[in-house]
Amino acid sequence: MSTKEIKVPDIGDAKDVEVIEVLVSEGDSVNKEDSLIVVESDKATMEIPSSGAGKIKELKVKVGDKVSEGTLILIVEESGGSDKDKDDGKDKEKEDEKKPKDEGKKGEDSKDKEKQDKSDKDDDKAEKKKTADSKPKGEGKEETVKVPDIGDAKDVEVIEINVKEGDSVEKDDTLIVVEGEKATMEIPAPFAGTVKSIALKVGDKVSQGSTIGVVKSEADGEEEKSGETDQAKDENQQKSEAKGGARQSDFAAEGRGTVLHAPMPIEPGRDAPVPDYPLQRKGGDGKALHASPAIRRFARELGVNLEKITATGPKGRILKEDVQSFVKFELNRPKPTTSAAGAAPELPTIDYSKWGEIETTSLTRIQKVSSVNLHRNWITIPHVTQHDDADITEMESFRQSLKSEAEKKGIKLTPLVFVMKALVNTLKAFPTFNASLSNDGETLVLKKYWHIGIAVDTPDGLVVPVVKDVDKKSLFELSEELAEISKKARDKKLGVDAMQGSTFTISSLGGIGGTYFTPIVAWPNVAILGLSRNTMKPVWDGKEFKPRLMLPMSLSYDHRVIDGAVGARFITHLGANLNDIRRLLL
Repeated sequence: MSTKEIKVPDIGDAKDVEVIEVLVSEGDSVNKEDSLIVVESDKATMEIPSSGAGKIKELKVKVGDKVSEGTLILIVEESGGSDKDKDDGKDKEKEDEKKPKDEGKKGEDSKDKEKQDKSDKDDDKAEKKKTADSKPKGEGKEETVKVPDIGDAKDVEVIEINVKEGDSVEKDDTLIVVEGEKATMEIPAPFAGTVKSIALKVGDKVSQGSTIGVVKSEADGEEEKSGETDQAKDENQQKSEAKGGARQSDFAAEGRGTVLHAPMPIEPGRDAPVPDYPLQRKGGDGKALHASPAIRRFARELGVNLEKITATGPKGRILKEDVQSFVKFELNRPKPTTSAAGAAPELPTIDYSKWGEIETTSLTRIQKVSSVNLHRNWITIPHVTQHDDADITEMESFRQSLKSEAEKKGIKLTPLVFVMKALVNTLKAFPTFNASLSNDGETLVLKKYWHIGIAVDTPDGLVVPVVKDVDKKSLFELSEELAEISKKARDKKLGVDAMQGSTFTISSLGGIGGTYFTPIVAWPNVAILGLSRNTMKPVWDGKEFKPRLMLPMSLSYDHRVIDGAVGARFITHLGANLNDIRRLLL
């Protein structure tokens, strides 16, 4: 296989530009026009495409290197090297033997053509001078402005029009911004003047030579200057063509063939379009982010997201001062987050067997998953727990009156379903408890549905199935569903969907015992209610002590979202609902 050196092509007047990204590695296969590296200068960021196809044998640049036109990027092994290539080589040698005979004749024809072209150009110059002299002084000339040479880009999209009819523009002011697959370019005005019409709109496709609009150039002095510039252009072009012709004749004399593609002369005094390959071209709302390549580079170095910056420059452009102001603001304000500030310290390994006999057993799968989630929730959520007792004497009397009716339907009516209905009523009165905190810690998602997670104790560990739309279900429906999901949890038949989507959680230890405890908030919820075993207690009614059935409640909540006063009001409101279940009808 033959090898080929891939070098940096013509990149304008840019020299010693920095390689900021290498897009390939040794052993990769590349096709022609595939991007190899990304370079960045003070004015632009550009992708350098491959001029050949093959397998990368050796990479010659790395991130941080400085490159210019002609710098070796890599060496590729070109596919080929077959008998066909050898035959092609022989055919080429035969053609080369014939070429010297034909080149002499071509050289004579070329000289005759040069004389004819020169005569035609002299006539054109005389005609231009005559036309210019006949024009009245003090009037500008209306000229059609077209898209200049933009490399091999074709049918690029117009993403921004920076001027409108009647605007005055200076030379090199940006007229439009176009965006291709590899770069975004600003197309400048070739001269100063007044915009008479715009032939494009956002979304149009343009290529080299496409009409942008009509601009009326400035009068008198500008025209004279333009005439002098045109004359200088013609002289430079003649010199360039003379050198090109001589070079072409030299190639012909040496028998190396005719030059088919000579480099196009760059128009004096005119800047080429500025390419830009932004990482953040559009904001979250779909609107374009206007910032120069230098500003984008400055923002990247500081790690700033341009979408969050308020632009103060002309036409909504982001300035360097805007980036600096944003950084100062972010550094000087405390920023809430939902993640831990740092990892927990590593615990030392202990040999427990040196103190006596031990037995090692593995945690169940549920315990392993739960331990990770519980640890995350405990260290990332600042917990506050408030305790209170609810008088459920009347509620329990009402439940007992419905017990026989529930048994006829094959349903076990537990106190938990009453608590669920009372809880939804309180959640509607305090919507911040039925919410989730966004990951950036700056917004609260208020939910308009009420799905209650119920912690169920199983032999393998704690699981939390979700009873959905509690507000739409009766006490009997809730009892039936609660019994069903509890059985599935203990039989390990709960699906993943059955344990997702809760807006609030209840952890009930009433059937086991205890008084108060601190339940851990189940993220992404912001609160959890713990219930302990209800007991008869003497309660002073203002005249005497009376036996009342009291339910111990423990409410834990995320202190970033809920203040202590709001937490106290919530648990008091819930206690009032449980004390008089008729309040749910209000």
